[in-house]
Amino acid sequence: MEPREPLGPFLLAFPGPLRDRLVAAVLSGEKVSTSGLLAEYELEGEELPPVGERSALIDSEGREVAVLEMTEVRVLPLGEVDLQHALDEGEGYRSVAEWRAGHEAFWHGEEMREAMGDPSFTVDDGTMIVAERFRVVEVLEGGGVSSG
Repeated sequence: MEPREPLGPFLLAFPGPLRDRLVAAVLSGEKVSTSGLLAEYELEGEELPPVGERSALIDSEGREVAVLEMTEVRVLPLGEVDLQHALDEGEGYRSVAEWRAGHEAFWHGEEMREAMGDPSFTVDDGTMIVAERFRVVEVLEGGGVSSG
């Protein structure tokens, strides 16, 4: 096996049960998109990922479990997220309203507010989000879906 270039991490949620579910959904092919806050990129001084960039999907244990390739990156207001994006997140949402409720609960949660450095951080229709679409290029050794 040839050594590969080190890849930047692709992190979904925070380590724990939610990340585990999201990683499993990516590995099963159910999850092909994700949403982040543009403010997170700005806060961390990170550039948006370019189309074609490859990253290592990281599980809750900090292991690289798959190589992902970015296929689309859109920046849009939260109020303009469409049903296809909500469905493609692979979390079982059947409507944009369900998707939004789930994401608002996450973004308004204690961990996110701490990460944003704002204990009263909230989102609204005008909050800019980064809608990323990706594909699994390779599942890495030990990257199978675990039960438990």
